Amino acid sequence: MQESDPLNAAPRDLALERLMDEEGGRMYGLGMKLCGNSEEAEDLVQETFLQAFRKWDQFEGRSAPSSWLYTIAARICQRRNRLRSGEPARLESLSDLLPSGQPMVAEIPSSGESQLDEQLRREAQAKVDRALASLPIHLRLPLLLKDITELSLSQIADILGLKEATVKTRVHRARLALRKELADSLPQREAPPPDHSQKVCLDLLSAKQEALDRGVEFPVPPDELCSRCQSVMSTLDLTFDACRQLNLDSLPESLRQSILVDTSKL
Repeated sequence: MQESDPLNAAPRDLALERLMDEEGGRMYGLGMKLCGNSEEAEDLVQETFLQAFRKWDQFEGRSAPSSWLYTIAARICQRRNRLRSGEPARLESLSDLLPSGQPMVAEIPSSGESQLDEQLRREAQAKVDRALASLPIHLRLPLLLKDITELSLSQIADILGLKEATVKTRVHRARLALRKELADSLPQREAPPPDHSQKVCLDLLSAKQEALDRGVEFPVPPDELCSRCQSVMSTLDLTFDACRQLNLDSLPESLRQSILVDTSKL
């Protein structure tokens, strides 16, 4: 952390309030997507901020306060997940997740053009939420840290204690798994044979993932893509939008007050 940021030198009650102001909304959005309901999300957020308050003197300032906070949240989440069961015993292979050679492709509802299109988009987002809840935690957590909290791959690697390349692979694999679940649930239409070789299509898919990682526009116009690639990019965009849907601006006020009351007793 840079010396110009005085947060690590601030009294812990003031530091906590600043962290809640700056990261509370993203933390709650992360909790909602990780836990699937507001009660468990609030428990995760509350425990995270209380641990940060108790351990404030252990923060050495070698990373951003936000990264330190998400490290605490990640450890809590991983610990809680070990107590649960029901994750799939086997994940689909990467080749099963990659779109290649299918005669049909998903038809993406347009945005806001009709009530039916809007309903289809809402149903698609609900499908992504359900699929997200079924992802194993080692894929779900890095994906949400990337697409909800908007941390960099290197920051997530530090938080999770992994290599950056491993984080990138897990984020990309998680997006592909959600995309496949979504595509399989949408109306299908026949697609003509690809205009490009499979290698070109996979290179375009990789470039799309890189653009999502960096938060920039995909540089290839839709009319330069084959219809199959157009469908793939659109379903990826829809899954990305669904993941970011609960990136909130602030904590619910009742949760904020509850955290402050609890810290005042410590």
